[in-house]
Amino acid sequence: MDHEASAVPVPPWRTPRKTTEARRPLSQDLVVEAGLRVLDADGFEALSMRRVAQELGTGPASLYAHVTGKDELLELIYDRVIGEIELPEPDPDRWLEQLRQVAVDTFTVLAAHSDIAKVSLANIPTGPNSLRMAEGALAIMIKGGVPPQIASWMVDRLGLYVAADAYEGSLHLARQRTSGQDIGDYMDGIFGQLAVFYRSLPADRFPMIVGHVDELMSGGGVERFEFGLDLLLSGLARFARPIPEV
Repeated sequence: MDHEASAVPVPPWRTPRKTTEARRPLSQDLVVEAGLRVLDADGFEALSMRRVAQELGTGPASLYAHVTGKDELLELIYDRVIGEIELPEPDPDRWLEQLRQVAVDTFTVLAAHSDIAKVSLANIPTGPNSLRMAEGALAIMIKGGVPPQIASWMVDRLGLYVAADAYEGSLHLARQRTSGQDIGDYMDGIFGQLAVFYRSLPADRFPMIVGHVDELMSGGGVERFEFGLDLLLSGLARFARPIPEV
């Protein structure tokens, strides 16, 4: 019996038995988690069904029982990432503050996961977490007095602004990794060269650029993102109307 045999020492001329851990059954959640690990480590372009299969210790064919291909996997990964964002209970008295915080949190989450923001560009994400985000943002605005039509357009415009800014930041991070520099040196190099170029322009043709190089170069990515966000929100605020008391 195996039980009895296991108690007997293995002779030195024989190969010892290897113990193997029971592998978790493959599931869509495991595929998505593995895909997210690949994307976080190496970026959007490195993600493939083959690479995800290697991460899971299986063959690519086994993944197709759970996702139809890379496009669906990316949509699922995006929705998994969006699930990290918390939504507040709408407060009509603080609706603008709440919407701003949701936008900042979304930007922070997308920026933390390589270039996943690219998935939402030219697509309309419809996963459960994406729908939860749209529902929550609409509720914040409409209960704050923003007309439904304006709120509906703003969900689209605000999402595009946040995703585009996060995606641009991810492109810089990808180039920074390739350069071998840390992010501070990389950004200093880019903006330093750009400042030198601007200052070298003929001042008679470009007096505004040459005269305001310091202003053009000032501000980090987050500061500029929040500046643009506040411009959008201040424009939105003018559409809000007081909610009649019941």
